Amino acid sequence: MDDSLSFESFREAAMMAAHRAMDDHGRGHYDEFALHAGVAVERLAKAVLVSKNPIYIAEMKGSAEMLFHLGGHRTAKKVRTIGASEAIARLRMLEILAPDQQLDLLIEVRNGVAHTTSGEQAKSLLPTLAQTVETLLKDLGGPLNAFWGRWTSAARMAVDDKRSQIYRDVQVRIRQAKHRFDDRVVGLSVATKEQILQENPDGIRSVSITSSSSSHDELLILVSTISCPACGGHARFKLLPVSSSAVGVCLIPDALHCTLCALDLNSPEEIKASGVDVGAAMIPASMSISWGPTLPAAPDISEIHVN
Repeated sequence: MDDSLSFESFREAAMMAAHRAMDDHGRGHYDEFALHAGVAVERLAKAVLVSKNPIYIAEMKGSAEMLFHLGGHRTAKKVRTIGASEAIARLRMLEILAPDQQLDLLIEVRNGVAHTTSGEQAKSLLPTLAQTVETLLKDLGGPLNAFWGRWTSAARMAVDDKRSQIYRDVQVRIRQAKHRFDDRVVGLSVATKEQILQENPDGIRSVSITSSSSSHDELLILVSTISCPACGGHARFKLLPVSSSAVGVCLIPDALHCTLCALDLNSPEEIKASGVDVGAAMIPASMSISWGPTLPAAPDISEIHVN
């Protein structure tokens, strides 16, 4: 039989596509993620079918030539196998995969049948990829880390139903950001890498932005630095005031951005889920940090430029 239709070939192709899908997702390229995730599912589904009987991936339309080709009795003039949807359907007939609307959507997006406008729908399909891969590998009896490699932790986290959705999402993004940083510094010495992490990109420790009124200055925002939970470098940490008194101001974490690994956390809930040590942030002694309620309406300060 053609080596390109072997179990090893399908499994290797699935692994490469799955890694590219994870990389795409981490970089925010969600349409490309859906494409590579769909390819990964198709290749791994075919690997499972071939492991049971190579004939199970034969296209049944028209001539029976592919049956003899896959059976090793003759060489087909044109090699043709089933597509992703049919491979999944056959695995469901074998009760290896269960009906799953999200998996069907992933294949439709990959095939261009379903379209996403903002990429958010494709973004949400990462757990579907991770769960499908885990199910198929369980049938094959192969270890998860041998397939996912450095993405094993992210894949496990994506399907950890013991955790909240926001926790899973943040922890996956942290792992993706760590790999982005690792890719940036690949080939550099340990000393150079440490030097990069110790540098403060903004050259600041903390900056407060206030609004002057006739009677007093009102604190609107405080921008500080904190250790990035992904790469360990200096991340920009934005805090907003929630209350003030004669002795000081109480702040709530609002956003975190790291220029080294491009990690973005955009709410108190995401920052808390990251596990970052907010107590280590550089803030004036008269200010404290709380996880209390957010302001009714936070000012639009998404773009901050500090000189």
